[in-house]
Amino acid sequence: MDTPKIQAEWLEGTPGSAKDYIEGRRLDEVECIISDLPGIARGKAVPAKKFARQSFFHLPDSIFYQTITGGWGEAAGDGGFIEKDMVLKPDWSTTTAAPWTGDWTLQVIHDAYDTNGDPIPYSPRNVLKRVVDLYRAKGWEPVVAPEMEFYLVARNIDPAKAIEPMMGRSGRPAAARQAYSMTAVDEFGPVIDDIYDFAEAQGFEIDGITQEGGAGQLEINLLHGDPVELADQVFYFKRLIREAALRHNCYATFMAKPIGDEPGSAMHIHHSILDIETGENIFSGPQGGDTDAFYHFIAGLQNHLPSAIAVLAPYVNSYRRYVRDHAAPINLEWARDNRTTGIRIPISSPKARRVENRLAGMDCNPYLGIAASLACGYLGLLEKERPDAQFKGDAYEGEEDIPRILGGALDLFDESEALHEVLGPEFARVYSIVKRTEYEEFLGVISPWEREHLLLNV
Repeated sequence: MDTPKIQAEWLEGTPGSAKDYIEGRRLDEVECIISDLPGIARGKAVPAKKFARQSFFHLPDSIFYQTITGGWGEAAGDGGFIEKDMVLKPDWSTTTAAPWTGDWTLQVIHDAYDTNGDPIPYSPRNVLKRVVDLYRAKGWEPVVAPEMEFYLVARNIDPAKAIEPMMGRSGRPAAARQAYSMTAVDEFGPVIDDIYDFAEAQGFEIDGITQEGGAGQLEINLLHGDPVELADQVFYFKRLIREAALRHNCYATFMAKPIGDEPGSAMHIHHSILDIETGENIFSGPQGGDTDAFYHFIAGLQNHLPSAIAVLAPYVNSYRRYVRDHAAPINLEWARDNRTTGIRIPISSPKARRVENRLAGMDCNPYLGIAASLACGYLGLLEKERPDAQFKGDAYEGEEDIPRILGGALDLFDESEALHEVLGPEFARVYSIVKRTEYEEFLGVISPWEREHLLLNV
């Protein structure tokens, strides 16, 4: 069978943007990818002709036990670990271009199953699907809108060297404290142009790009929609933004706190919930007022986010972002139109009423970050408790109630049976194993600060 005929057959049912990208061209390669726990794309690149002949492929389930450093979690606990093959099946709706490659390449996100056809419980995309299905079983349709903050920084090939802002178009380093400056955005014009071009080729719509408060820090807003689709987009966006930056001799970093005296990078998550039967937002009543469900959702965030912080802030660096008066929350207060609180209610019409979780870092896995945030709200809807009184004033003047180290956050995560039941007990077990392995590895590293201040002084 000739390649054009194969290409036409398997592209049926895929998004129009993918068809448009390769129209009149010979498709060379397909990247079969899946997100691991950190959010790294794992998988295989296969020739288009071979991909068209296969309905699935195999990868070992050990990819979900791999740490961010490339090591392995003590996966078995006390019983040893057998590396089993998973069955990875393509989700055709995720087919999209890989426009930075030298040939004509498409990407397809795959879902992971065991040999019995059951979803792998610790695959991040499956975790999010599980949470969304719990909502739908109650007659609710969750809607989310993530905001992505990141830095464009100078190339850094020496881990011992501090990260520095990138050189702008003017030949000067990117300036700090220029939030919403169009001039600052223009400094990164060539990189931003490629981000737009790559996004258009992939069929993604950007709601806006702004300069944030940090030197070289940008924010991309995405349109609201289905949680799995939006997580797919963030997963894809991280890759395309990195590729756009590399074209211009700089790095894009999604570290929560890449530069010590600059603000951190968040993935703010906006949530609203629709009634499946009526299509109406359950956070707004018939006359446009706040509903009980609105308050229950906020209470769920307040009650359960401390246990979910280990998912929203997955690395030791993540906790450097929670700094008083530095554009990141330090507590779980809620308020309307107040960016100092961890839970914010933006100005909106009753139909668009939503709750914004400002705690998630941009370093979290988008599937897991959105799943954990929705899980907390779901528990709130079930428990039907009321939140604390709305906070008035500057929440940075309030008490801190967010874990400040990964170890403490993992302790809270491990103790939360309610959260485990929503996210999946097996996922919770594997996640804790991997993150504790990373944390123990970090504790074995002696930092420059320790050598500078303790070597001769204690």
